[in-house]
Amino acid sequence: MSLASALLLYGSVVAVLGPPVLRRLTRAGTAPRLGVLAWVVTVVSALVAWTASAAMFVFEFATVWRHSDEALRACYAVFGTPVHPYDHTAGRVVTFGLAVVIAAGVGVLSWRTARVLMAMRRRTRAHAKAVRMVGRRMPGLGAVVLDAPQPQAYAVAGRPDTIVVTSGALAALSGDQLAAVLAHERAHLSGRHGALTAALNGIAATAPRLGIFRDGSAEVGKLLEMCADDTAAREHGREPLLGGLLAIVDAGARTPAGALGAAGIAVLARAERLVAPVGALRLATTRTALLGVIVTTLGGLLLATACVVFCVSIF
Repeated sequence: MSLASALLLYGSVVAVLGPPVLRRLTRAGTAPRLGVLAWVVTVVSALVAWTASAAMFVFEFATVWRHSDEALRACYAVFGTPVHPYDHTAGRVVTFGLAVVIAAGVGVLSWRTARVLMAMRRRTRAHAKAVRMVGRRMPGLGAVVLDAPQPQAYAVAGRPDTIVVTSGALAALSGDQLAAVLAHERAHLSGRHGALTAALNGIAATAPRLGIFRDGSAEVGKLLEMCADDTAAREHGREPLLGGLLAIVDAGARTPAGALGAAGIAVLARAERLVAPVGALRLATTRTALLGVIVTTLGGLLLATACVVFCVSIF
């Protein structure tokens, strides 16, 4: 097996085995920050492995025409035999075909992801600008108030970042609940959660049939809400935050695209976390398991990267 094939296989194994394992470990939100890291590491590892595989296929095809057999054998004697025999035209044609298909796939994915991210960024900034124009500011609130009957509160990243609260939410929330909800939204902005969710949503939108991207985007979005919940609960307590979330849940209200709504994702699961926090033993067990997933995934990626660097340095 060649190094390019090994990278392709590694990325595929991570993409197939990673999501079900991580869903089981993170569905209760026991350690949300570590869960976010585990999902991001898994998604990035698969992407890097597939990209490196494409590069190695192209590299192998290009170098085999220009370099001696001894140079190729020096590299692949350590990591396996190349995809094609050195002197067979048919093997070279196969390698060329694989290189073109994989490189084209990576290129199209990158281009489509960039387009989706740019479009999402434009829509988010346009919405934030429109809200600042039509909304009103209340002294000491730290948010723009939008006159609307639906109870909503959400954060929009931009220049500047904006927290939006509707008049319906102000009517539904007590003072403590409003402070907790606003702390939740500030946690999103200070943690740059919008950039991470935008990147993952962009990747998932370009390859919706790949479960690792689709599941990674959805699960990270839920975990980031739980991270913001934890920050708000530490500042204002669990009860005000729980009451605030339940007060502004509205099945008919949709959070604008690109915004991070306080009560828009997995409200029931988040409410269960706030009502019944996990014990120390389960927390430690989950953290250990997530760290194991992260170390294993990164270990394989670093080993593959070292192999690529070694092979490239020979030529």
